Amino acid sequence: MLEELFNLVKEQSGDPVVNNPAIPNELNNEVVAEATNTVAGGLRNMVAGGGLQNIISLFTGGGDNQNSGVKGLLSNPIVNMMIGHFAGKLISKYNIGGSQANNIAANLIPSVISNLISKSNDTSNSGFSLENLLNSITGGQSAQVVQQQQTSGNSGFNFQDLISQFTGAGGGQQGGGGLMDIVSQLAGGAQDQQAKNGSGGLMDLIKGFIK
Repeated sequence: MLEELFNLVKEQSGDPVVNNPAIPNELNNEVVAEATNTVAGGLRNMVAGGGLQNIISLFTGGGDNQNSGVKGLLSNPIVNMMIGHFAGKLISKYNIGGSQANNIAANLIPSVISNLISKSNDTSNSGFSLENLLNSITGGQSAQVVQQQQTSGNSGFNFQDLISQFTGAGGGQQGGGGLMDIVSQLAGGAQDQQAKNGSGGLMDLIKGFIK
């Protein structure tokens, strides 16, 4: 899923990065990798901190963020956190001026998130899904949650059922574990991934997708 995310960022990087004279051409792929790292790392950190419900709300249209499109995403705290982080990296690592860095980040990150949400909600696009995304940043914990729920008696349980619990349609409890158990399990998986490959290790993985 990380490679799919990298390619998505690359697709959205035309005007903000590739055609931007503030970014030397030889740094284009590095900046795309940095933006990918910002999105993946930001989501992983949110899950690790117990913020799974905030991510599900973002991806399923909770509030009016998704319905407002890219512009609406600018008011989302998760997206704002990513914009600030990415702008800081552009300034500190690539010596890009503050106002230019902020403009690049504010143009690229919401566009990536908007497209990621759209692709994740497209049932015909099996490569992109919230389940696959969470699985990649929690070391496979979302798949284990589904398997455990099925083993405990919910034979037809799937990830959409899990999302329904957070959006109020699932009654808050399924089989052997409630929502807090699931949040804790996914948070633990994300924390393990942080320990195994912190931001530097994640960046190294993403750079492997540069061709």
